[in-house]
Amino acid sequence: MNSEEYYKQERSAQWRADLRSKKKNKERTDTPRVKMPEAPADERRHSYVEVNSGLSEAQALREASRCIDCPNPTCVTGCPVEINIPKFVKNIERGNFLEAAHVLKETSTLPAVCGRVCPQEKQCEAHCFYTIKLNKPAVAIGYLERFAADFEQQSGSVSIPEVGPANGVKVAVIGSGPSGLAFAGDMAKRGYDVTVFEALHEIGGVLKYGIPEFRLPNRVVDVEINSLKTMGVQFETNFIVGKTATIDELRTEGFKGFFVSSGAGLPRFMNIPGENLVGILSSNEYLTRVNLMGAFKNGMDTPVVKGKHVAVIGGGNTAMDSVRTALRLGAERAVIIYRRSLEEMPARVEEIKHAKEEGVDFLMLHNPIEYIGDEKGRVKQIRLQKMELGEPDASGRRSPVAVEGSEYIIDADTVVVSVGVSPNPLIPQSQPDLKVSRWGTLEVNPDTLQTSIPDLFAGGDIVRGGATVILAMGDGRKAAKSMNEYLMNR
Repeated sequence: MNSEEYYKQERSAQWRADLRSKKKNKERTDTPRVKMPEAPADERRHSYVEVNSGLSEAQALREASRCIDCPNPTCVTGCPVEINIPKFVKNIERGNFLEAAHVLKETSTLPAVCGRVCPQEKQCEAHCFYTIKLNKPAVAIGYLERFAADFEQQSGSVSIPEVGPANGVKVAVIGSGPSGLAFAGDMAKRGYDVTVFEALHEIGGVLKYGIPEFRLPNRVVDVEINSLKTMGVQFETNFIVGKTATIDELRTEGFKGFFVSSGAGLPRFMNIPGENLVGILSSNEYLTRVNLMGAFKNGMDTPVVKGKHVAVIGGGNTAMDSVRTALRLGAERAVIIYRRSLEEMPARVEEIKHAKEEGVDFLMLHNPIEYIGDEKGRVKQIRLQKMELGEPDASGRRSPVAVEGSEYIIDADTVVVSVGVSPNPLIPQSQPDLKVSRWGTLEVNPDTLQTSIPDLFAGGDIVRGGATVILAMGDGRKAAKSMNEYLMNR
């Protein structure tokens, strides 16, 4: 059988049905996990082509056939938005790709986004039968989620979740990141009149300003946002709640409930000598200039530092995004400096792999202790100190301890600091009755996400202080359920 005949057969609905009836669990569990096709490293390190290329139909069918349809699907317990994973995977196996996408949208507002950026290896796939019982690679749930969502987008038949009858109740969402979008979608389904207020000029929050297009293309985000618009969700950009209008003023306009999802966009620095030198900036500023304001595009006048020797301080996904962006902006050397070992690095394994393939250097167990500038006040070198791992800290990771007499200097003309973020302080400052933790996060009831102000709920990074897209979306869904109960009881 040649490849064309095989492809036609694999697309045959009857053939797939026959295969399903004949395929035993032993055959399923012996099938190796699919590998995600990727753009070549030499090509992508100089361009914004999307790194992961997505599965073909044949690959998706084969991978979906690995699912043994557990009677107790533990994978669902690992999903913060409770996607019916077996149902959507089995629809893929049957070739019902559009129905698979429809199943995803029953609980997820952003399936094409989550299929790309969620850490499935720590969530749904970590709870897969293959992982727990067989010690084999999990079913590639994330790859399949992306496949179904992309297939629907490319088909031109994008399904819109059904919305309930309008109840005339106005609710406001502050921030259009993943938590706010998930909340908006769930409230629209319940019939609420939803308005999302966004401080920036584009909708999407961290999905637009924080994640580079080589990981998450803006066009993918826009399709998901357009679905929300079709559901009736209204968006107002360039609107800073607390400045453009206060929450009290919005109440006078008829808003009965508020969901705060304004994120954690306030960068942290290390407070070491030389940190104010020219050429040292936060990952937030760096990525926002490039991702949201198009500094990487020819003809754009957005200024951004394009160093030849770029050092990124930190070990999370944002640090990986920053260092890989530096390569695409023309850096001759881009290096990650992280004070723990590779095993403790919080970035996704996939992101670390891609960074290494693209030529990023890694300085593990190193910590910057001083930045050295030239006569014009621009950074030119970093004084580093070697570290070793000591006893575990409160998070369970071994604490880094300085090695005496180990200091040395490296060259760097650009430094991007990616050591964490703090919550946006504007809403707490404008609401004196709002209880805030010592870290600046909003205090909420963990079961309902209701704040100390009864009609104000909150979720995402402004509560967590920094988390994943899918955890933020889970907060949005939980808050929508709680606010609905609160408003109905009133």
